[in-house]
Amino acid sequence: MTRNSAEDVVRAATAAYLAGRPLDMSALAADLGLSRATLYRRIGNHDALVGMVLAEQTERTFRACADSVSAEGLDRVRAVFERFMYAVIGAEPLRAFIARDPLLFIRIVLAPGHVEQRATALFAKLLAESGVDFALPPAALAQAIVRIGDSFMYTHLLGGHEPETDNVITLVNLLLDSARAGSGRR
Repeated sequence: MTRNSAEDVVRAATAAYLAGRPLDMSALAADLGLSRATLYRRIGNHDALVGMVLAEQTERTFRACADSVSAEGLDRVRAVFERFMYAVIGAEPLRAFIARDPLLFIRIVLAPGHVEQRATALFAKLLAESGVDFALPPAALAQAIVRIGDSFMYTHLLGGHEPETDNVITLVNLLLDSARAGSGRR
């Protein structure tokens, strides 16, 4: 394994993120004993690293939520989504990051990239394993769920009001109900 591999860089950046510190590439390189050029070769640019950290945290949060739910089928999907929404909204490191740099957050989380891909893959797997016959492929339904969740969770960043958790949960439940095969669609 390469000393200070990409995984090591992400791990160090995650520690900074969880401590509420900005991801400073110069400080990170110095902490790891790397030149800035080597750090950038290993990981890409600052935005890419932030995306990797947030995607990793998305997966950890999702897995913790999924592990805490014993329900099966569609009830499991609903419960995991609800717990995930509340966990993300309540995550202090994320709140600190958003307050510190909302434009960077919007660029990384609300645009296609690491975070959306990871969240979509996790929800697609959850949907596929639910045993429910959906009229849409799990990946398409998962992407819709992620995008709907994002739009309600982060509306305040775009000049709206605080996150509308109850509304997004209701909306996703309606989507899940209507997406089941044979749900009365024409």
